[in-house]
Amino acid sequence: MPTPALPTAAESAEARRQIARIEALSTSHDPVHDGVRVRWRRFGTDTGAHPPLVLLHGGHGSWMHWLRNAEALSADRVLWLPDMPGFHDSDALPRVAPGEDALVPLLDALGGTLDALIGAGTPIDLGGFSFGGLTASRFAVRRGAIRRLALMGSGGHGTLRRMTVEMINWRAAPDREAERAALMHNLGALMLHAPAAIDPLAFEIHDLSCHGTRFRSKEVSLSGGLQSAIDTLAVPTLLLWGEFDVTADSRPLAAQLATEGPGREGVVIDGAGHWVQYERAEEVNAQLRRFLG
Repeated sequence: MPTPALPTAAESAEARRQIARIEALSTSHDPVHDGVRVRWRRFGTDTGAHPPLVLLHGGHGSWMHWLRNAEALSADRVLWLPDMPGFHDSDALPRVAPGEDALVPLLDALGGTLDALIGAGTPIDLGGFSFGGLTASRFAVRRGAIRRLALMGSGGHGTLRRMTVEMINWRAAPDREAERAALMHNLGALMLHAPAAIDPLAFEIHDLSCHGTRFRSKEVSLSGGLQSAIDTLAVPTLLLWGEFDVTADSRPLAAQLATEGPGREGVVIDGAGHWVQYERAEEVNAQLRRFLG
């Protein structure tokens, strides 16, 4: 598949306006835990009908991974979207020693700052995308008080990936245009399936989020641990992938994980790639609203 054309200056400006419109619906909060500041964006109003919903973004991501979902999912509840530690508007984490679990300090900062905002032990619904799916499952085990768990294109499944196109190291690009070309290539190679989905807004989100990433998530996502975490939790769990997600063989994986525990649902969205909640936003929003109740 040929790489789509890079956005023009006017298209990039319009994409930034779209991002700003959604961000203006939120309020920003910057609690600090053990010296690490985490930026949380709060959408929606607490009607008392539902617990807060917390959604974690993917690797090389930010709160903007949920840009096409925030309005629909906050229509009748409070939605919290963090930039996880080491990403976008949040502080970086201290280096961990060799052999230590790199995810533990991230989980500590995430949990400590969330509890400062909503109170320790407050029940929540929780979701995650890609690296954020594995992170959400481990966060749920660590924190407790999880009512329902929804994972999209989750990492940590430990099965074969289906990537057929090599990624390009955009950080090694000699200039900005080569960098943008590499980022656009990677957007099609990993994140999105249909050429029409690789639009200026998707590129702007990807560009901004990649430049704000200081946490190495790939090794964590490939290390496994998803199944152990969801087995430990035993809460209603939605396991959702896009049909053409290159990070997993989605249909057999969703079916397998769904049958291996009570209260689990495996869902595959036809025609979608890895960043399923962007590429098929309306379908994913409907699935999440149905599942979360």
